[in-house]
Amino acid sequence: MSIGITAMGLLVGFLVGLTGVGGAALLTPILIVAGIHPAIAVGTDLVYNAITKFFGTIQHYRQKTINLKLVKYLAMGSVPGAVIAIGILHTFNAVFHNQEQIIKHALGYVLILVAVATLFRTFFDKKIKETRWALKPLEDKRSLTIVIGAVLGFIVGLTSIGSGSLFALAMLYLYRMVASELVGTDIAHAFILVTVAGILHAGLGNVDYLLVGNLLTGSIPGVLIGSALSAKLPTKPLRAVVSAIIFVSGLKLI
Repeated sequence: MSIGITAMGLLVGFLVGLTGVGGAALLTPILIVAGIHPAIAVGTDLVYNAITKFFGTIQHYRQKTINLKLVKYLAMGSVPGAVIAIGILHTFNAVFHNQEQIIKHALGYVLILVAVATLFRTFFDKKIKETRWALKPLEDKRSLTIVIGAVLGFIVGLTSIGSGSLFALAMLYLYRMVASELVGTDIAHAFILVTVAGILHAGLGNVDYLLVGNLLTGSIPGVLIGSALSAKLPTKPLRAVVSAIIFVSGLKLI
């Protein structure tokens, strides 16, 4: 089991490093298919994500590629959104005992959304023209930013998915940033969000720490190998293939 999970982490890390597609969208459905309870899969993935995002946040902070004010406004919405989602999950499980069905169905719909968002970013991100919203100062979009954070934070708390891909798409369309700042801001905010959500899931007993360790053992070298090869291989077709796999995984879970 440990060797299999480590190999799974290696594969997911390799694909993330190679294509840049979010690890949670790949990892969570694989864990469920492997027989992990959906709640454990979500909680474990959040803690695993928090650890990986931590190192990315440090690197981007050193590079000064984080918009701290945007991170703050997004977190003001996303953290309460995630808390509400996890509270609802716990309540429904205690009253209706249908937590597994809720997570699977929510996961299916979000996977489809993430697949579409990833394809959009892959093929159309450079064609997006600056909108009137992107040209407005951040302070004028404070309320909108908090609402976006709340909606997407709720989704992340429920499924562990979207902390990167969905927020990145929102930032790409609504905020004026260079590519490096968009990535850094996305990772820094995702670290805060998945850390809080992961702690809450851990408090509910939804985290398998041995599983986290096995996944990290495989994914760290996987990310390094994938990242090294990304400059030598065409990433757009690979992203499209991975997005198609995520889309099919979503359909199977609905």
